[in-house]
Amino acid sequence: MNIIIVGCGNVGCTVAETLVNDKHSIVVVDTDKSKVDLLTDEQDVLGVVGDGLNYQVLLKAGIEHTDLLIATMNSDEQNLLCCVMAKRSDRYCRTIARVRNPVYNTEISYLRRELGLALIINPEYISAADIARKFQYPDSVTVETFTRGRIELLHMNVADNSPLAGITVGTIRNKWKCDVVICAVRRQGEVFIPGQETELKAGDELTISATPKDASAFFKKSKLYEHPIKSCIIVGSGNVGYYLAKRLTDGGIRTKIVESDIGRCDLMGDEIPRAIIIHGDGTDERLLLREGLGGVGAFAALTGIDEENVLLTNFAMRVSHAKTITKLNRVNYSDILHSINPENAVFPSILTAEYILKYARAMLDAESSFGNAYEILDGDATMLEFFVSEENEVTGMPISQLRMRGRTIICAIARDDRMMIPTGRDEIRVGDNVFILTLEKGIRRISDIIGHVNTSM
Repeated sequence: MNIIIVGCGNVGCTVAETLVNDKHSIVVVDTDKSKVDLLTDEQDVLGVVGDGLNYQVLLKAGIEHTDLLIATMNSDEQNLLCCVMAKRSDRYCRTIARVRNPVYNTEISYLRRELGLALIINPEYISAADIARKFQYPDSVTVETFTRGRIELLHMNVADNSPLAGITVGTIRNKWKCDVVICAVRRQGEVFIPGQETELKAGDELTISATPKDASAFFKKSKLYEHPIKSCIIVGSGNVGYYLAKRLTDGGIRTKIVESDIGRCDLMGDEIPRAIIIHGDGTDERLLLREGLGGVGAFAALTGIDEENVLLTNFAMRVSHAKTITKLNRVNYSDILHSINPENAVFPSILTAEYILKYARAMLDAESSFGNAYEILDGDATMLEFFVSEENEVTGMPISQLRMRGRTIICAIARDDRMMIPTGRDEIRVGDNVFILTLEKGIRRISDIIGHVNTSM
């Protein structure tokens, strides 16, 4: 695949290195010649020095023959404009923009749809979502997110003594009163889409679709997580801290934020009224102890300085049993990771690169007739997103009356600002974004999920 990356900062460089390793053809663009030279010297990529908003520069980078353009410049507005220019120059070119300002976060779906972008990625938002999941779920559970974290795919194993062992898929919702869907089961190496009568067995690996709220409720009500975290201290109120605190408080976790900037304290107090805002130096050990670090369930070091975050994490590990998370901006920081658990280090640039790579891999088997595609379950399955622009074979009737392909399931429906985990009584409507998990190849349109429409019910 031919890919242009505009912007050679931390995210742009990490994305380039990741995609090159996946055997894509990469051209990087930046106004800073030293950044371009450094990347082209270290990686098998081509470089163009120039402004990514200049059409002649994009032509020099090969925009007319590009499959995917990724804009990771420092300015959100420049990234959006660059993507629009790329779409205008080649309507078959898909575009991804990095957008970080929280002001745009609630408008991402609108911007993506109206500007024709494939993805809008906020590294701080997905980092906060990743941290929240590490706090809210057992370590044995891995999670993939879609639509800016509004839907989650949780991958977990059924233990011998699990409350899930021996029950059928169709009874789960009523048993624990949570809107969750068992989308896929891996049993003895084989992946399949379960039916309502499928009995879960010890040793099964499950893929579960849910909103974050319902996923958290499911683990609590089913007793799958015996020791959920109830309190958290966050040091640093940058964008990651803001998004994390909002998500934790929405999930009922008591959250304190320590911040030295009084202006940020005032802003956080207004934006997240359920959080407790502490104006003070987050590196002051006595302050952290006074605020209850010794008995807290979780601790996140999210300042803008990597060294501070590592030192804070080491202190929290010494004085508490808290589950700790450390935010690191520099990817080549392996020399200090020996002092903390690497699994509890969060790298926003790496998370962003992995998200883009997952999308790029799925693009190889995709045509432009659907919104997005994501490879999951180690490539054994694909999550497809369709925007329903007009009435067709799947609209206007209960899902239970749609004779779906046997290896395909509807995981979620985004309608206006609401995310639904559908039941058989729900229906697909014009204007919906529909998320399909499939083990099939060649699904290009949402109507391709239908083998037969049963109109007799």
